[in-house]
Amino acid sequence: MNKSEYLYWFIVGCEVAFWAFLLLALVARYILKQIPLSRFFLFIVPMADLLLITFTAVDLRAGTPATFAHGLAAAYIGFTVMFGPIIIQWTDQLFAHRFSDGPPTDTTPKLGWTAVRWELRLWFRSVLAWMITLALLTGLMTYVGQESLPKLIQTWFQIAFFSIISWFVLGPMWSMVFFRRGKPAQLDA
Repeated sequence: MNKSEYLYWFIVGCEVAFWAFLLLALVARYILKQIPLSRFFLFIVPMADLLLITFTAVDLRAGTPATFAHGLAAAYIGFTVMFGPIIIQWTDQLFAHRFSDGPPTDTTPKLGWTAVRWELRLWFRSVLAWMITLALLTGLMTYVGQESLPKLIQTWFQIAFFSIISWFVLGPMWSMVFFRRGKPAQLDA
């Protein structure tokens, strides 16, 4: 197994750790009724990201040629930072509804300008996630000073550009083009 394969497995491990610690936090909060323990597990959730970026930097600093896996590690962190809070809030609402008689989870708006605004917010988060990703890769390049990193960063800039355009077309633009209004109110006769 080469070094980049280890990094892929480490990324998968961080994703598993994210969900495992989130699940442990929710079980501690809603089933065991242990709020301090729940907070502790929620505190650990972002530690996986810090561990991943540290491992990536150390791996590159040790002389490992930059691979797609190094860029993927940065992308994972960027998207976790921007979409992790939404995921945590949604799962918290789900557990609160299931185990503590909380209100049902908010549903994604599907009609009108509310849906368009929702899609624009998600798209904007994706733009910020890519900015974080590219900033991390640029920071790694500065820290490591490796010759193979600029080519990797160029590849990830292209991926980010096409991802942002695709997300806009399939998200906000789709909502605007297929703008659906709710059912018209009926008049009582």
